[in-house]
Amino acid sequence: MFIGHFAAAYAAKRLAPRTSLGTLFFAAQFVDLLWPFLVLAGIERLSLAPPGAVFPLVFEHYPWSHSLLLALVWSGVVGCAYWGFKRDRRAAFVVGALVLSHWFLDLVVHMPDLQLWPGDDIRLGLGLWNTPIVALAIEFALLAGGVTLYLSATRPESRVGAWGAWLLIALLAVIQLGNTFGPPPPSAMAAAWTAMAMWLLVLMAWWTDGARRHR
Repeated sequence: MFIGHFAAAYAAKRLAPRTSLGTLFFAAQFVDLLWPFLVLAGIERLSLAPPGAVFPLVFEHYPWSHSLLLALVWSGVVGCAYWGFKRDRRAAFVVGALVLSHWFLDLVVHMPDLQLWPGDDIRLGLGLWNTPIVALAIEFALLAGGVTLYLSATRPESRVGAWGAWLLIALLAVIQLGNTFGPPPPSAMAAAWTAMAMWLLVLMAWWTDGARRHR
């Protein structure tokens, strides 16, 4: 799952209108923002799938970012941290829920590689990545719904708020298409380094949303 997580962040803006879209992006993708640091540190592992595989990566070991238990822990940590800074209970709950939502959205498309807790032998995942057209249709349907809610809840105050918002949406769509139909990464470490670029999407969301106001 990729743009489906951002779709959840877009939709959450209606529930937490005073929270920056950048913060909502950060929460929805928190475990994927954490994951490459853990891979590069050697704490979690991935490898390239064999030639001819539908999905090019194998997530061998990533319980500290992607198990259900740790998603609950990170949800509490991020939600409590937001409440500590903003003292907005409702928004803190939304932010924490977005962190947790990541695991359940991943469950839909991932191969059976998601654990319930570190050390658990059970691996979960519905495996829709094996049918990329179906997975892509779900991702874009989620994005369309989330963006519709976001645009109906906010209005632009400048060109950045108008054109910048659409540029970000288009960029997310292009990245999703590239992930689905593009060539596999040259190495597992290259995939981890590339994942760091998601921080730029968080910054873009913060920038464009700052030029929009709640209706």
